[in-house]
Amino acid sequence: MPVARTVTPDGDVILLVSGESTAARAAAHAQDDDLTAVIEITDVAPVSVPHRIRGRAWLAGWLTPVRGDERAACAALLAERHPVGELLGMRESQDPPYTGRPAWMMLRLEVGEISVDDLWGAEHVDPEDLAAAEADPMVAHETELLQHLHSAHGDRLGELCGLLGAREARGMTAVPLSLDRLGLRVRFTGGAGSFDARFDFPEPVADICGLRRAMHSLFSAASH
Repeated sequence: MPVARTVTPDGDVILLVSGESTAARAAAHAQDDDLTAVIEITDVAPVSVPHRIRGRAWLAGWLTPVRGDERAACAALLAERHPVGELLGMRESQDPPYTGRPAWMMLRLEVGEISVDDLWGAEHVDPEDLAAAEADPMVAHETELLQHLHSAHGDRLGELCGLLGAREARGMTAVPLSLDRLGLRVRFTGGAGSFDARFDFPEPVADICGLRRAMHSLFSAASH
């Protein structure tokens, strides 16, 4: 398991791993671009809900150590997105038996193929689209916000069933499943089964203030 990961502007994935890990050892002894690897990423909902796995992604490509002048730039990119103390340990071990291996190593995965299976369906993703993608502005806040909605506003979430038209969800338990700049997804459970409903915001949100306005509009529409 990498301690941290990030994506470069070119779409490569930078991984920070233990210098003693199998991946680090294999990459260190492989010739350039001849070590193939697959990263599997599992997205788990941060709230208690049936079927919590929201999606999986697989990134396949070629794994190499980050070397030379690229080390400083990649370390800065990792530190910017994932501040971790392990970045300070990327030096040769000073502990017995003095192996000479770095405590931590940065690896680069040059991505050649991507597949995703999530709440929106299964499909292949062009690596160039990964390079061009930007992080959703809600990603840093999603976990906290979903847990807050679940614990403090469960009754308000239940009112959203009024926006579903003919689909009857009254009496079912409403649990917030995912949140992004475009809307909120809620899972309704109870009775004979469960289903997901997507509630789009009037317009994309860029920050917490915009999210508050969007959620207020959503709950106001549900109460009328």
